[in-house]
Amino acid sequence: MSTSLRLTKDPIWYLLKKVTIPASVGSLFQTFYNLVDTWFAGKISPEAISAIAKSFPLYFIIIAIGVGVGASTNSLIGNSIGSKKVKVASLYVSQSIVFAVFISILVTLFGLNTSDFFLSVMGSNAESIALTREYLDIIFYGTIIVMVQISLNGTLNAQGDTKSYRNVLIVSFFLNIFLNPLFIFGYGFVPAFGISGLAIATVISQLLGLCYLIYKVNACALKKYLTLECYIPKFKLIHELATQAFPIMFSMLFIGIGIFNILYFIGKFGDLATAGYGAALRIEQVFLLPVIGLNTAVLSIGGQNFGAKKIDRIKELYSKALLFGSTFMSVAGVIIYTNSIFLVSLFTDDPVAIKHGSIYLQIAALIGPVYPVFFISSAIFQAIKKPIYSLYMSILRLTAIPFLALWYVINIKGGEYADIFYTILVTNWVMGILVVLFIAKLFKTNFRN
Repeated sequence: MSTSLRLTKDPIWYLLKKVTIPASVGSLFQTFYNLVDTWFAGKISPEAISAIAKSFPLYFIIIAIGVGVGASTNSLIGNSIGSKKVKVASLYVSQSIVFAVFISILVTLFGLNTSDFFLSVMGSNAESIALTREYLDIIFYGTIIVMVQISLNGTLNAQGDTKSYRNVLIVSFFLNIFLNPLFIFGYGFVPAFGISGLAIATVISQLLGLCYLIYKVNACALKKYLTLECYIPKFKLIHELATQAFPIMFSMLFIGIGIFNILYFIGKFGDLATAGYGAALRIEQVFLLPVIGLNTAVLSIGGQNFGAKKIDRIKELYSKALLFGSTFMSVAGVIIYTNSIFLVSLFTDDPVAIKHGSIYLQIAALIGPVYPVFFISSAIFQAIKKPIYSLYMSILRLTAIPFLALWYVINIKGGEYADIFYTILVTNWVMGILVVLFIAKLFKTNFRN
């Protein structure tokens, strides 16, 4: 366990700073990593940028399921540490790895056998599907590396350690700058793999990161109770992990479905519209980094405090995290709105793609202040072992309401490209207000001091 942070005792503002900043810096370099991929894809062709954008909903399946594994590991280990059950926490470490390996096999088989169908639904022709799969297939083969890496990171996060994964992401970023051109364009005995080289570089970076996290987990206090016997599948614990993980997995998958939904409607305006949106999405992610860091911090801090039955600290955690997140995104929105054209032009020089990307960024700037509501509320639901609420929130916010609204606006009313995002703006703000009211009622009725 962390010797420097007392997640159930130290002041909330102090903990938010200490846990959020390393997580945010790590996420910053993860986003830089993705930006480098997008930049190098642009050096291949505009079609390569479009292929990367269209691959994201499928790639997001890996991310979504990995988040579920990491969140369940973080929550259950954190709850166990908070309630002084350290040996149980150690068992969750090993069983989470077993769970991650099993899940990764299923995800790989699913991805390799369904990519063509989903890409065709997004409007890709045979040539575009073939280009996208050159990238995606390699990514899916590397799923096991990602899942185990995220499982180990969940173990470290539960103890307040967000620095180790930050280190992995920083090193991976710099490694990616070297590996991308090497495998895309080739050098010496290394052949030119084109868009496949992006995926090869990613898998190599992830493998090296996995080795480092194995070392860090082996050096933490929970290692004291880990033996080889702990890795024999224990279905009761795996069931507990799965029960906690599946709602989060599906919640995250609905984000992917939501992006798939948006790409479906964007696809009606051509590949350059998709390319512009894909570049703009990468830029938006940079400004969401502190919010993503807050999500990690709230889950780590909230998990231990829930185990210790310190509900007053969970309430304080929620309000202060929300205040910081929404304030930051309001300031970031001004920067995004006033520099939208310049920001998109960093990744493509096509004027049509720049125009479409700029339109999205300007509207996204107005959505930004409400995004922290969803990230932080989801972390609270996970910390108090009510992940099903995250699933309900995601279904309504990302699929049911926006799909019906977009179908009406685009197909019935004949809306333009910008109307896609104005529709998303309205649906997000309505849902954000409802979620805050629900959290307030949940605290009042279920967690009285």
